[in-house]
Amino acid sequence: MADQQALDEVVEFTSGLIRIDTTNRGGGDCQERPAAEYAAERLAGAGLEPLMLERTPRRTNVVARIAGTDPSADALLVHGHLDVVPAEAADWSVHPFSGEIRDGVVWGRGAVDMKNMDAMILAVVRSWARQGVRPRRDVVVAFTADEEASAEDGSGFLADEHPELFEGCTEGVSESGAFTFHDGSGRQLYPIAAGERGTGWLKLTARGRAGHGSKVNKENAVTRLAAAITRIGEHEWPLRLTPTVRAALGELAALYGVDADFRDVDRLLEKLGPAAKLVEATVRNSANPTMLDAGYKVNVIPGEAVAYVDGRYLPGGEEEFRTTLDRLTGPDVDWEFAHHEVALQAPLDSPTYAKMRAAVEEFAPEGHVVPYCMSGGTDAKQFSRLGITGYGFAPLKLPEDLDYQALFHGVDERVPVEALHFGVRVLDRFLRTA
Repeated sequence: MADQQALDEVVEFTSGLIRIDTTNRGGGDCQERPAAEYAAERLAGAGLEPLMLERTPRRTNVVARIAGTDPSADALLVHGHLDVVPAEAADWSVHPFSGEIRDGVVWGRGAVDMKNMDAMILAVVRSWARQGVRPRRDVVVAFTADEEASAEDGSGFLADEHPELFEGCTEGVSESGAFTFHDGSGRQLYPIAAGERGTGWLKLTARGRAGHGSKVNKENAVTRLAAAITRIGEHEWPLRLTPTVRAALGELAALYGVDADFRDVDRLLEKLGPAAKLVEATVRNSANPTMLDAGYKVNVIPGEAVAYVDGRYLPGGEEEFRTTLDRLTGPDVDWEFAHHEVALQAPLDSPTYAKMRAAVEEFAPEGHVVPYCMSGGTDAKQFSRLGITGYGFAPLKLPEDLDYQALFHGVDERVPVEALHFGVRVLDRFLRTA
């Protein structure tokens, strides 16, 4: 069992990491090194020998290995990223990099995505050192850079250039799972992620004939681009049920006493009420236009116009995604991947999933653990290149009035102290037995 010092340290470390501004604005504009040094120092304090690795100066990753008691067992990767998305201080109730602890809540950018989990990992590892605990299997701890952009300086770099550090790792756990989801009727769900949609961030380029803004121009690049992104934005993607999503729908249907009719999934989702939010974004591929760039003067028709689209596709859905984009963009607009990563799927019948479920149920017996697929992506995509199967497991017990999913990349990101305590206890229980 995690000791009292671990409960104190997880709060201290969450606040401390938040106070280190690791804003990732993309394009290489980030410095994770101060946060990496913070993590490495605390790992060293637990008797470990952390390695600090960089592809680009100050884009620092930290990796350490804890030897297990069973040398024949496969190793387990536990990873968290150190970077965060930007935050506009004027929009927040507290400064986003204050790490303020107020009324039992830790405030700041990264409180849920994902410096809280980083702090949990550090607190658990240090608790083990004090108590002389060793896990059954080797545990490799990794804190990464650049997850909020391309991961080229983070997990991608580690997987490609330092695979030896993850020797023996067959499974990994990281963010976005085992948090409390309140359904509005008193039930508490704890979704554990066993899959991720693939990432297909797209660059669309329309070319046409440049000219004077006052003249008729049937080859207007802006018009061609606008038509293409309108078709993309309005497209109704067909239903596609992966094994993880099908299992999630089945377990939720049984919990709510409704017929799991997979012939009419949209109707099934309606019957699930608020719990449908856990599934509805992952029954189809998606593509959302997000950025536009065209022209330089109001009376000049540009010869080129560019847009960006956030595309996501389910396991097994990439070919459909590509074919559909070819059709929707049409002959006058070219598209290419600005960033492309695989979709993931993890087995639900694995001993590791069963142990994650058991750890949550021990400390939240009133809760209902269910599987789900993430609509977005994590560093598990890059680590999958090493044959590592990824799960989302960053446990938090949350009050009903805190919308966890809305806090990801949102204003006033925060996490209750009691949620961090729960997370340390559950993570400790799982990692000891995994």
